[in-house]
Amino acid sequence: MDTSLPAILVLGFLLGIRHAMDADHVAAVSAIVSQHRSVLRSCMLGTFWGIGHTLALFAAGVALISFKLTISPGVERALETTTACVLIILGVHVLLKLPVGSVHLHADAGIASHRHHLHTRVARYHRLVVRGWRPLLLGVLHGLAGSAALMLLVLGSMPSSATAILYIAVFGVGSIVGMLVLSGVIGIPFALAVGRSTTAQAVVQSVAGTASVIVGVILLWRLAA
Repeated sequence: MDTSLPAILVLGFLLGIRHAMDADHVAAVSAIVSQHRSVLRSCMLGTFWGIGHTLALFAAGVALISFKLTISPGVERALETTTACVLIILGVHVLLKLPVGSVHLHADAGIASHRHHLHTRVARYHRLVVRGWRPLLLGVLHGLAGSAALMLLVLGSMPSSATAILYIAVFGVGSIVGMLVLSGVIGIPFALAVGRSTTAQAVVQSVAGTASVIVGVILLWRLAA
């Protein structure tokens, strides 16, 4: 295999994108974006998740490589268990917030001014940024839970510590890109459900919540096996 630096970095970037598609990541992001009705908002939330994931991986990688630290099996298991429990909680939260009643009507229908509409949209995206800490923290948790296996792979195959750290950084960028695209794709059915029947919104939201619970239960079952 070509071990030149460009080849290593390209591989890291592509694996980062692939890593974003893991089942637990898909379940977590689906549960998060299911409560929003815009593809752009979904992409932003997915990006927050990817940033948190990258920060955790990079910090863990630098610490492990620079100080020759190791992640004990007990700590790794505890992080993975926490991740599984969070997936279940996320799914239950989504299911408890299933839409009921009539379809939401747009606030500016015929009476609100364009200026008020613009102000409302700005306020919504401001709230979205404020709420970004949730997917950010979830990304950090997922990054820490998966850092042990990645570190073993990196330390065992990289020609130097500097290359290993650079690889982790590029891998993280790939995961951000992958999560941005993934969250946008996942957000499409939720955006299409807007303006349709409450049943349509409830169906797509219940699928996301149920999937999150199932993935979390499967992860717990595997850890207990």
